[in-house]
Amino acid sequence: MSEEWKKDRFGAIERGENPMVMAKMKSGYAVIGDTQFLPGYCVLLAYPKVSTLNELTIKQRSEYLVDMSLIGDAIQSVCNPRRINYSIYGNSDAFLHAHIFPRYEWEPEDKKPYPVWQYGDLWNWAELQYNEGKHGKLKKQLTETIAEMMKREYG
Repeated sequence: MSEEWKKDRFGAIERGENPMVMAKMKSGYAVIGDTQFLPGYCVLLAYPKVSTLNELTIKQRSEYLVDMSLIGDAIQSVCNPRRINYSIYGNSDAFLHAHIFPRYEWEPEDKKPYPVWQYGDLWNWAELQYNEGKHGKLKKQLTETIAEMMKREYG
C-alpha cells in the first residue's frame, strides 16, 4: 500500500483513501495507530480539523472526550490491557488528535511506569508498523466494537 495518503491524513479521509479509519464518531475519526508495538493503539482525529481542544465549544469538547473514552472502552474490551493511557499533545502534528494507548502486563518492567514515548526507536521498526495482513483482524474487531458502543451510547 502506498503511503502517500499520510501526507494529508484529513484529505485522504475525505477522499476515502485513509486505510486506517475505523469509524466516524461525533467528534472525529477513530483510526488505528500507524505502529502496533502496543496492539490496539488508536488515535482520535478531531473533525472538523482544529488546532487544539480549546478551539472547540464546551459541547464539542465533551463529545471529543467521550469519543476518546469510547475508543478506550473498545480497546479494553478487545485487547484486555492492564490499563488505558490517553494523551493529547499537538507539538509535532499541529491538529487536535488524541492517542489512546493500551498498556500491558507483558511490557518490560523498565517501560511500564513511563509514557510510551520512552520506547524510542520501536516507533519506527518496520515489522511493528500497521500491516493489514498482520493487524487486520484486530482493526476489524476494534471497528465492530466501536460501532456497537456508538450505537449504545449515541442512541
